[in-house]
Amino acid sequence: MLFNIVIAVIVLLAIFVFASIKILPEYERGVMFTLGRMTGVKGPGLFFVVPIIQKMIKVDMRVTVMDVPAQEVISRDNVSVQVNAVVYFRVIEANKAIVEVENFFTAISQLSQTTLRSVLGQHDLDDMLAEREKLNTHIQEILDRQTDAWGIKVANVEIKQVELDESMTRAIARQAEAERSRRAKIINAEGELQAAENLRDAAHQLAAEPQAMQLRYLQTLLDMGNNENATIVFPLPMDLIEPLLKAAKRHNGDDVADNTDSRP
Repeated sequence: MLFNIVIAVIVLLAIFVFASIKILPEYERGVMFTLGRMTGVKGPGLFFVVPIIQKMIKVDMRVTVMDVPAQEVISRDNVSVQVNAVVYFRVIEANKAIVEVENFFTAISQLSQTTLRSVLGQHDLDDMLAEREKLNTHIQEILDRQTDAWGIKVANVEIKQVELDESMTRAIARQAEAERSRRAKIINAEGELQAAENLRDAAHQLAAEPQAMQLRYLQTLLDMGNNENATIVFPLPMDLIEPLLKAAKRHNGDDVADNTDSRP
């Protein structure tokens, strides 16, 4: 009988010791409560917890990635959009994360949703599409200030997607097409202006040097003559054929004078 009691005591003692041994990995901490009072943070590694008297709550200290569900946001220019985001945070002080808030994960999720709607509602649609980095930083700063009392650090916030309805998507596409057309016309006009200015400068330089004009004319004729399948008709400049005309007139005048002298 006594032997059985001793065996029972040893078994109970072994169970008690086994239940008291706790091992936490490097990324976890244990918030200790003794008779209902928070008495410290344990871990990582091996430590003992007195059953019934003490209670331990594990807290993961790694960076947690939380998706913020799509929120309907009305922008400052009265455009309704669906926006979702992702929040990166980690617990810095495990005791505050357990004592100061009932469920810090749910609290951060709700706070992220309301902050996302509040911040984006103060900006135009163009800001949501073009200045995401600025909006991400603004939302992250607000969340980090709110969660500091909970011992939580919000490391980053990223707006994942801004969804528009079909009519607004078509309107933005038309606007982008009109903008591209406007830029193309401006570039074309600037090119025409530069070409006209270059032609004007070239004309002034050629007009100042008649020899340069003649050389340019001859070069143009040479370029046109390179095409063997083309028939080219071009006028001769008067300054080139005028000496020939004068010589022909003098020759004709000499012939008339000779004929007159030879009459009987």
